[in-house]
Amino acid sequence: MKAVGIAELKARLSEYLRSVRRGHPVTILDRRTPIARIVPIRDAREELAIRRPARGAPPPSRVPLPPPLRLDVDAVELLLEERRAEG
Repeated sequence: MKAVGIAELKARLSEYLRSVRRGHPVTILDRRTPIARIVPIRDAREELAIRRPARGAPPPSRVPLPPPLRLDVDAVELLLEERRAEG
């Protein structure tokens, strides 16, 4: 994978985009720190495959759920605490 600084990317954007089109991702650096990645777009058909359930599998409404977790903390209180800290 290639890594390129912002200034060089701006100067040679077309060249890097041709490289991405050929399947080579490019990592963009801001002062040697990776901040973004340009990757080729895959065919949408490759990303999601829909298949039939296995023979004998129960319908989704009949799949048993795992037991609830037993935690010593209150998740709502943690969320409220985090929001107070941000504000």
